[in-house]
Amino acid sequence: MIPTFRFRLLGTRAAVLMIAAIVPVVCAGVEPAPLRIPRVSRPPKLSDFLNGVPREAEALVTIFRQFDPHDGEPVSQPTAAYLSYDSKNLYVGWICKDEPAKIHARIAPRKQIDYDDRVTINIDTFLDHKHAYWFDVNPYGIQFDGRTTDGIGDDPSWEGLWFTDGRVTKDGYVVLETIPFKSMRFPRAPRQIWNICLARIINRNNEFSVWPFISHARMPQFVGQFAPIEIDEDISPGRNIQLIPYGLYSRDSYLDPALGFQQQTDHHAGLDAKVVIHDALTLDAAFNPDFSEIGTDDPKVKVNQRYEVVYPERRPFFLENASIFTMPEQLFFTRRIVDPQFGAKLTGSLGRWSVGGLVADDRAPGEVLLQGQTGHGARAFDAVSRVEREFGHQSHVGLFLGGTKFEDTSNRVGSVDLRYVAPGNWNLGAQATTTQTDGDASGYKAGPGYISSLKKYDNHKTIQNIYTDRSPGLNSTLGYISRTDIRRWETFARYLWKPGGKHTVQAYGPALDGLFIYDHEKRLQNWYVEPSFSVTVPGLTSMMVSHYQGYERYSNIGFSEQSTSISLASSWYKWIDMTAMYTQGTNPNYYPAAGLTPFSAKSNDAMATVTLYPNTHLRLDEIYYYTRLATRPESLPSPSLPNGVIFTNHLLRSKINYQFTRDYSFRAIMDYNSLLPNNSLVASTYSKQADATLLFTYLPHPGTALYLGYADTFENVDYEATATPAYTLTKLPGTSTDRQIFVKFSYFLRF
Repeated sequence: MIPTFRFRLLGTRAAVLMIAAIVPVVCAGVEPAPLRIPRVSRPPKLSDFLNGVPREAEALVTIFRQFDPHDGEPVSQPTAAYLSYDSKNLYVGWICKDEPAKIHARIAPRKQIDYDDRVTINIDTFLDHKHAYWFDVNPYGIQFDGRTTDGIGDDPSWEGLWFTDGRVTKDGYVVLETIPFKSMRFPRAPRQIWNICLARIINRNNEFSVWPFISHARMPQFVGQFAPIEIDEDISPGRNIQLIPYGLYSRDSYLDPALGFQQQTDHHAGLDAKVVIHDALTLDAAFNPDFSEIGTDDPKVKVNQRYEVVYPERRPFFLENASIFTMPEQLFFTRRIVDPQFGAKLTGSLGRWSVGGLVADDRAPGEVLLQGQTGHGARAFDAVSRVEREFGHQSHVGLFLGGTKFEDTSNRVGSVDLRYVAPGNWNLGAQATTTQTDGDASGYKAGPGYISSLKKYDNHKTIQNIYTDRSPGLNSTLGYISRTDIRRWETFARYLWKPGGKHTVQAYGPALDGLFIYDHEKRLQNWYVEPSFSVTVPGLTSMMVSHYQGYERYSNIGFSEQSTSISLASSWYKWIDMTAMYTQGTNPNYYPAAGLTPFSAKSNDAMATVTLYPNTHLRLDEIYYYTRLATRPESLPSPSLPNGVIFTNHLLRSKINYQFTRDYSFRAIMDYNSLLPNNSLVASTYSKQADATLLFTYLPHPGTALYLGYADTFENVDYEATATPAYTLTKLPGTSTDRQIFVKFSYFLRF
């Protein structure tokens, strides 16, 4: 997995494996001999490592080197990894020395160990030097898995069935990972040669130490620097059919704008199925697929946003091999498929070829239309496919075809993309797209789009240049394209000094981001220049100061913009994580009151998050967003308008999570959203909303889960059916407008 420092450092996940006294020193440019993994007849147990019980032969790795903070320096704490396998599983045992009082770790929900100390194995099973599974585990055995793709990054949405155990000891911690072969995809062969990376993360030092040695000088090739291992036996995932039936019951009481208070009972069931074909291809099929989401996205500021605010995909059906549909231009954004009844997807790798195809219906377009409107009750049909061919080392060319049809409206998309790793580790990317749209409100439209990029990274320098050209007719209904009719050039450069040894400052340096956008009639739309300076010290602590100066054209009006920002992030103490940011400057009022044109205004934005860990089971999160827009007398569209605050927006979230065991947890979330507008200046409604969510979870492993939940939303409205008007605004959110209880159960079956 590529380390964005799920530590909080910008960069890329690393690994350095040197095999102590086993593998001879390899000269530069010579392919190392694979590390042979021994077969065992008795699976290792955690107690074996805790008590020093003699075990069968294992491949031992003890020499780890830093990727961060100091490229190539030895790991700061003694670390040993023991690898073995049997007919069903790969085993990795870890003995990590450390002072127990300094270990950052807790009993947390699965995949919520970003700031914990942990160990990991990354596995490239197809030897393509580009894609890899990663399996993280903290000292208490809590898991965090996913897939990483060089040139794209981490995809934590992938979930596999694997097993872990961990224990903090008097001189560190011990962990055992058991990874079933059925949980991975790899080609059938008399023996397996895989590329792997082992890593240990020590967060108080901002440290990511790895085997084999992976250098910043060859980034963004991360998987491309793994070391080979050999499993000298004909292993296979074997027959691999997975079924996840689920059932959902909910009782909802809500306030309908037209009908008043209503009640609704919902109960439905469905099935997600997965079949592995020839050990490498995965066929996912679903009926009434489990597209419900348990839990809530973290709050985002939605007020005065020029472009659509989007949230990440979390629904199970889309998670397998999602990176196959990732391209420079986001032509397929899975959350566009809202309410399907069926879906099928085929993804996987065949040699140097990667393939992906998905078809689904979507009932949402017909559900939003009123009865009697054309298309009410109808559904859209969506299909996408992509083929990718590897060539050279980590280079590829890909073809994407996609489309959607609803009634007489259709959209078709075709695209070719390229990634080429050039000498000197320069990375060249390119994509050409064409689209056609029929039957929407604007009639027929079509047009091309192009992207090209040139990037280079090393231990000190980052250079990126990206050019984007989108014609006015470009449209991808299933994608996310925020803006068309542009010619856009963006360049970014950063240099970091990294003092070696035990200096307090681990990295510091300047960065410069710049952008120009013109439309196809050569009219300037945007430009900005943003210099910044950052400093990183131990304890996952960093600070950055930046200044933004730019121009934006909106509604045929030009706006000069400027802002200054300061941000801070720190996990200096093991019991608290915190981030904070403050920005002051000018922004347009994008949505002025009726009769006014957009105008420039003073902006103040602040954000703060604090996470407390009173003990290893309890986690308390506080999130706060503050946004304020106020007039500038010199830019008011009319001298008769009041001078003062345009709007103030407060977003707060309090979250409590108590993890009884790795499988059982309780969570409570309280949200508050207050929007206080001046209606003579902005087209917004005074609103206050409070939400409460209570959730009990039993989650022994992905696919098998039981959720018991309660949710309630309160808004600042009064409703009286006999009054005129029936709805009136109040000062406080005192009316429950949506109350729900729900039970959801799913069970994982594998044959």
